[in-house]
Amino acid sequence: MKCFVQWMACVSGCLFSAALAAQNVAASYPSKPVRFVVPFTPGASNDIVARLVAAKLGEAWSQQFIIDNRGGAGGLVGADTVAKAVPDGYTLLLSNPGPSVNSPLLSKSAPYTVDDFVPVVFFGYAPLMIFTNPALPVRNPKELLEYLKANAGKVNWGSSGTGSSLHIGLALFQAATGVNVTHIPYKGSAPALIDLVGGQIQFMHTTTVSAEAQIRGGRVRVIGVAAAKRVPLLPDVPTLAESGIKDAEAIVWFGMAAPAKTPRAIIDKLNRESNRLLGLPDVKKRFDELGLEVQGGTPEDFQKFIRNEVERLKRLIKIGALTPE
Repeated sequence: MKCFVQWMACVSGCLFSAALAAQNVAASYPSKPVRFVVPFTPGASNDIVARLVAAKLGEAWSQQFIIDNRGGAGGLVGADTVAKAVPDGYTLLLSNPGPSVNSPLLSKSAPYTVDDFVPVVFFGYAPLMIFTNPALPVRNPKELLEYLKANAGKVNWGSSGTGSSLHIGLALFQAATGVNVTHIPYKGSAPALIDLVGGQIQFMHTTTVSAEAQIRGGRVRVIGVAAAKRVPLLPDVPTLAESGIKDAEAIVWFGMAAPAKTPRAIIDKLNRESNRLLGLPDVKKRFDELGLEVQGGTPEDFQKFIRNEVERLKRLIKIGALTPE
């Protein structure tokens, strides 16, 4: 009995020491620059959101949060960098449907799984919209369908990469309408938008966050909202559903994730500060300007959301709307 009591005391002491060490690590975090990996090219919605959050975290903790854009393979390249990083809180991922959910399930050669990351916080989301080059005679979803049917197989439809949220939006649209278009994947929405303006592609899904400058400059036309309701920023643009195109709703979401096994104390510290800054008036105003809905919440809230997204994608694969490659 005496030996058992001594063993329990030793175990309790070890656990207490480990907990104390974790608290000490979190108390001094961050003590050096933090790398915030954005798995897409600069200028896209992911990049804009990441830079906004990184700047605020840097101000709060007087430490650099450095944006590291690593585009390619629908987000796989950048996300894999984070998955294989030391789990110490100094390498973080701008979490997004492409690298965090879609690519691991749709790419047979994906070098990581959904479980190689731990969710930190859900920043927010935006509905996807369908954009076109203004030179095309298409101004709403009904005219879009007529144009696509009259030009079956001749239309180039861009995305930010195979397995990206923009690709999923296209897959949902094709499944709902049966239209035949050619998918052109890019290394991010920014280069796709350049080609949309230039006429190399005719259509693409993206958000007002990514296309803010092109919308203001009249270089692109928004012709449909892939959401349940119209967007306050563009109240005259109809939804796909009200135009007769059902089950084609799609969003792009943003959050922060860290490598699996990152200390919970650091995850909690990042979560608390992120939730605080998401409530700042200037941050909320900027999110509103970009057409983003602020979310926030606990790591568990974000984890539940991601699990639901995984199940949704699995259903799309099961019915043949998407095929792992």
